[in-house]
Amino acid sequence: MSDNTNNKGIEDQGGRVRAGEELNVAGVDAWLKGHVPTLHGLPEITQFSGGASNWTYRLKYPNGDFILRRPPAGTKAKGAHDMGREYRVQKALKPVYPVVPTMIGLCEDEAVTGSEFYVMERIAGIIPRKNMPRGLSLDATTTRQLCTNVLDKLVELHQVDVKATGLDSLGKGHGYCQRQIEGWSARYTKAKTWNVPSYQYVMAWLKERTPQDVANVVIHNDWRFDNVILAENDPTKVIGVLDWEMATLGDPLMDLGNALAYWIQADDNKLMMATRRQPTHLPGMLRREEVVDYYLDKSGYKVDRAGAWAFYEVYGLFRLAVIAQQIYYRYHHKQTRNPAFKNFWILVNYLDWRCKGLIKQARR
Repeated sequence: MSDNTNNKGIEDQGGRVRAGEELNVAGVDAWLKGHVPTLHGLPEITQFSGGASNWTYRLKYPNGDFILRRPPAGTKAKGAHDMGREYRVQKALKPVYPVVPTMIGLCEDEAVTGSEFYVMERIAGIIPRKNMPRGLSLDATTTRQLCTNVLDKLVELHQVDVKATGLDSLGKGHGYCQRQIEGWSARYTKAKTWNVPSYQYVMAWLKERTPQDVANVVIHNDWRFDNVILAENDPTKVIGVLDWEMATLGDPLMDLGNALAYWIQADDNKLMMATRRQPTHLPGMLRREEVVDYYLDKSGYKVDRAGAWAFYEVYGLFRLAVIAQQIYYRYHHKQTRNPAFKNFWILVNYLDWRCKGLIKQARR
């Protein structure tokens, strides 16, 4: 049973728009009404705090509710913040993977509000972030159901017929695992600072053990609980999956390895707990090894749990270390002054230690 008696107000909400990140309301309103002529009035605009990459806004009209996504200021959409790509991926997936939001339109005219952006229908519901929202308390049985439902949606994504989506050209085909190890290794080397490990041992271990791809499917590449939306009347039911910026065609076990990098469980140490950003510590949540067993059983993919699986888990942690180091590199070289990034070098050191621990276990 779940204690759902006070669900009012647990729906995910935006907040005040951050200074310097305001939208051109008149321009966006005129553009959107060109796509949805039945809209009337001006939108009430709020901004979501989650998502450090792209800026996300809610546009609430008297007769319509939408989400607008745009890149941060100073970036170009053709690079790491490709709004057009994210829009087209979701539009193509929607008919065969219904939990993708409905796309309204893509605006490539930067004159409207300073950058490319796209608008989609808002899916009203609960987003399970670091902690479940106040007023929502799930018992262990219900939490277990939530956990397996989220994993089921990942399995479903990996079973999507790529040809049916028209996304055949989204990835580069065979050799995904090898490209990832080479690519992330090069990025780490480029972003290294004096106060972090070389990761030479981890990179060499991954390169030596890179497997052949088990499949070439649609992968999300950022699968976390805070990228799913749950139904307010049934917080175990996944009604939306968000943030498709890094989606591509690739190996599904690499996607699972990435997901596990964020999976902090109740008995993890304090340093790991300090990095937790989703409620995987709650009673009823599967442990990491249970997640792997559940996924393999449901998906039908085969991998030696005692040895070969370690590659995917180490890869996920190494990839997370590179992402953290790239962010820290910008802080270290005063390209950003965000104090939240000041101690990311400690996380990079810790992840090196954790990778080496998993490698040691795999060799026993």
